[in-house]
This record gives sequence, structure tokens and C-alpha cells, in this order.
Amino acid sequence: MYTKDEIHALLKQVKYGEVSVEHAMEKLKDLPYTDLGYAKIDNHRSLRNGFPEVIFCPGKDTAHICGIAKRFAESGTAFIATRATEQVYEAVKAVCPNAEYHVLARIITMGAGAELKAPDKTILVVTAGTADIAVAEEAAVTAAMLGNTVERLYDVGVAGVHRLLGNLEVLQRASVIIVAAGMEGALVSLVGGLVDVPVIAVPTSVGYGASFEGLTALLAMLNSCASGVGVVNIDNGFGAAYLAATILQGS
Repeated sequence: MYTKDEIHALLKQVKYGEVSVEHAMEKLKDLPYTDLGYAKIDNHRSLRNGFPEVIFCPGKDTAHICGIAKRFAESGTAFIATRATEQVYEAVKAVCPNAEYHVLARIITMGAGAELKAPDKTILVVTAGTADIAVAEEAAVTAAMLGNTVERLYDVGVAGVHRLLGNLEVLQRASVIIVAAGMEGALVSLVGGLVDVPVIAVPTSVGYGASFEGLTALLAMLNSCASGVGVVNIDNGFGAAYLAATILQGS
């Protein structure tokens, strides 16, 4: 599994006679995908999208998750596995000893992740309350693994708006902002009205009965009167981080 830069370097080596065509073919034999029988690992995804494939754990057999993770490890590719339980982590660690578990984010990572792409640009992850931190951490850990500088600003919801206003400098130096909020989802409109950068809203399934497990926050965010706000699915911290990273990659 190779990045664009690695394939470009390999092809240059072939061009200048430093590597044989046969050797290059051997190196590239797993492209475009590796067929494990139960899974087909998309080795071209980083070439198409700029970032490698990510393992989504729920619904997968633990043995299959371990098999995919082991294949990544054998190829020397850093990986992210989202929504992983501690039991899944222990199984993965048995075949990938260098794997790490981020408890709040429920993410397994192995390797350093992508090279820092834009050192002067920051993805800021904001939460309305501490109950939103699990989703926010999924976003923060993912964004960092995708090669971004990440800052966090937690528990600054509208129930105590002075907490947010006391951090205007933090908000206004960010390049992209991810806002995770449940209940009525009002924080994203407030943030959107204070900054001139893209704001990615993540409705969370936090709240009492009429929050309908995040549906109320989702609809409120979709109807935000603030400009420059986009919305991802309920509890989708990973998707928000991927979108933020894509925005920075193209900027």
C-alpha cells in the first residue's frame, strides 16, 4: 500500500534505472486492492482521496478486524479503526503489538499517521458539553492521524455562553472548526456567527427524550441561520474530521 509520493518516487527510480521493472511490479502487486476473502482492502484510496482506508469496527467479526489490521501492519501502513471496544483492541494488539487505544475516542491507531500537511493551519474541535466529548475525540484523533494540527475547546455550550466568548481568540485563529453538540444543537449557530472559516456541525445523540437521540440537534443544525455551516450525520466525529482534513488539503 503506497501513497502518491511513494509511488512517484518508485516510478522515478524505474525511470533512472535505479530499480528494475520487475522489482517495481513486485512492489505494486497488491494494487489496486488486497483480497482477504472476507474483505477487499482498498489500496488505491489514498491515491484517489488523499487518505487511506479506515476500519469501521461495529458489525465486523473480531477475527476479520484483526486480519485487516494485520495486513495493514505487514505492509507498514498506519491505520485507524473506529468505534472499537476495548475487547476488540486487545484482540488487535495481539497481532499488532504497536497498536494504541484512545479510550474516549473509541479508536485504535497504529503508526504515526499521515505527514503533517499544513503546519500553519489548525482544526479546532469544540463541544457544547462534556457529554459530547466522546464524539469530539473521535474527530480530534482522526484529524490528527490524517495529518493535521488539532486544538480542543470543550464544554463551552450556550447554557454558559461566557465560556465560549472568553475563548474568541482560540476560535478565530482556527482554519476549520468542528462543533459537536446535542440537546437543541444551538452552539453551532453561535460559533458560525463569530468566525470566517468553515464550520462542520456534528449533532450528537445527547439529550432528554425530545432530543430524539440527536435528531433534534440534526434538524436545528441543518436550519442554522449562520452561513458557512455544513452538517454531518449524528455522532459522526470521524466524518467531520475527514471533511475538515479534505478542506485543508485543498486549501
